[in-house]
Amino acid sequence: MTQVDFYFNAQDRFQVACRLAGKSLAAGQRLLIYAPEAEVATRIDRTLWTWPATGFVPHCAAEAPLAAETPVLIAGDERSPEGFGWLLNLGAGCPPHFERFERLFEVVGADDVERNAGRERYRFYKSRGYAIANHDLAASADG
Repeated sequence: MTQVDFYFNAQDRFQVACRLAGKSLAAGQRLLIYAPEAEVATRIDRTLWTWPATGFVPHCAAEAPLAAETPVLIAGDERSPEGFGWLLNLGAGCPPHFERFERLFEVVGADDVERNAGRERYRFYKSRGYAIANHDLAASADG
C-alpha cells in the first residue's frame, strides 16, 4: 500500500517540492511530480532550475526524449516511464494513479484555498485506509 506523507503549512510549495525532489535524488529514488495544470508544471520546472542556487536536480517533462533516463519527471497526466517509485502531487485533487507508487508526497500551502484542498485529499486517503505521516513545516525549520 502506498505510504502517504503530508507536508503542510508550506510557505512556498514549490521550494518544498524542490527540497523533496533533492531528497529523492539523494536516496536514489526516481520521482514523478504530478502537475496537471500547465502553469504549475511551468513554475515547478523553473523553480527546479533556480532553487536552491547551489544545487541542481536533473529533471524534464515526462514526454521529453530523455525522460527514461532522467531521475525527476514533471507530468500532467498518468503517463510515466517505468521505474518511478515516488510521486509528488502539486495538483489540487488526488492524482488518479497514486496507488501505483510506493510513496506519495502531498505539499499543502498555508493559505485557505490550499488548506481546504489538502484537507479533502487527506480525508480521501484516510477513508481508504492509507496510513498518513504528517509533517508540519510551520513547526520546523523546513517551512
